[in-house]
Amino acid sequence: MLDLIARPLLFPLLMAQAQRVRAGIEPLPEPPGPRAGREGRGAGELSLLVVGDSSAAGVGAPHQDLALARPLARRLSQRLARPVRWALLAQSGLTSAATLAHLKAHDVPEADLAVVVVGVNDITQQVPQAAALKHRGEIAIWLEAHAGARHVLFPALPEMELFPALPQPLAWWAGQTARRNNRAQARWARRWPLARPRVTHVPMDRVMRSDLMAVDGFHPGPGLYARVAEHLAEAIARDVLSPQSISKEAA
Repeated sequence: MLDLIARPLLFPLLMAQAQRVRAGIEPLPEPPGPRAGREGRGAGELSLLVVGDSSAAGVGAPHQDLALARPLARRLSQRLARPVRWALLAQSGLTSAATLAHLKAHDVPEADLAVVVVGVNDITQQVPQAAALKHRGEIAIWLEAHAGARHVLFPALPEMELFPALPQPLAWWAGQTARRNNRAQARWARRWPLARPRVTHVPMDRVMRSDLMAVDGFHPGPGLYARVAEHLAEAIARDVLSPQSISKEAA
């Protein structure tokens, strides 16, 4: 709330700092490597789709093997003791609305489970929170209708005040805005109708580490991607695909 009160007073400084950050950050490429594959062996295959912005695409990692989608599939396969077929459909710079448009413009494989990584660009492009959540709901519904997704997960935004690229007070303001997004997204997910697809907000507390960021100070590096993948795999195994969760869903 304090950031909303302070924003009119800080707005000229925040905009000037944001412009300097954009001008000073050398854009990092999306990493090479396969954007689909299979991890693990055996029966009971689970299909995973990762969609979203530059962090979903793995910007900051040298290869997809050290980014998000493939490590997440690998950790899920290990935790669940079943094979995971995965696919990645992501692009740098996408807001929630642009992610939906990106999905509609591509052939999307079938998926039991989708992880949607969006939100930072909604903040940097000043998308109203209500509009961003509306678009995320449309993403979930579209993924169920066109990819058969039964579960759609939206990870929380990181603590943006820890981004090394952001000076103060821009870092403070971005961090407060990210927290407000996370609280709103958690409430939105709890109120989601009890029908498929099941929508889940995944808290990401204590995952972020500024010393594991990429050289641009704005994207995860390989070490942070590994932490995120492990955290998401644990949350999926515990809260989404555990026998207790499945039985509750069926009831």
